[in-house]
Amino acid sequence: MPSKKLKVLAVDDDFINLKLLKSMLLKTNYVNEVIEAKNGADAIAELKNNDGIDIVLLDLIMPVMGGLDMLRILRSDDSMVQVPVIVLTTDETKKLEALESGANGFLMKPIREKDLSAKIDQLMI
Repeated sequence: MPSKKLKVLAVDDDFINLKLLKSMLLKTNYVNEVIEAKNGADAIAELKNNDGIDIVLLDLIMPVMGGLDMLRILRSDDSMVQVPVIVLTTDETKKLEALESGANGFLMKPIREKDLSAKIDQLMI
C-alpha cells in the first residue's frame, strides 16, 4: 500500500466510466483526490496545472486526443515524464503499443476494483 495519500488523474471520455473509477478509487484508503479529464488534451492541461498528480489512469480511445497520443506527449515532456500511467481499455491488441509508448501498466475494461488496487500498489510502493 502506498505510504501517502495519492492524487489520481482519471482520463476517459465516458462519463459513467469516470464516475465508476472515481468511486472505486475514493473507496480505497490510499486515494485522497481524483481529478477527471475527458480526453488527452484536457489531461495534459491538468498535469501542467496541478502539482503532485501521483498517477494517471488513461483510456485509449477518446476524441480530441487519444490515450496513445497523450502518452507520447507525456513521455517527451521532462516535467511529466516520471508520472506513472495505467492504460485502461477494452482493446487488448493495444497493450504492446501502449507499453511501448510509455505506459507503466495495462488493465482491461471493465475494471475490477481489486485489479486496479493491485496495479496501483505495484506502481506506487
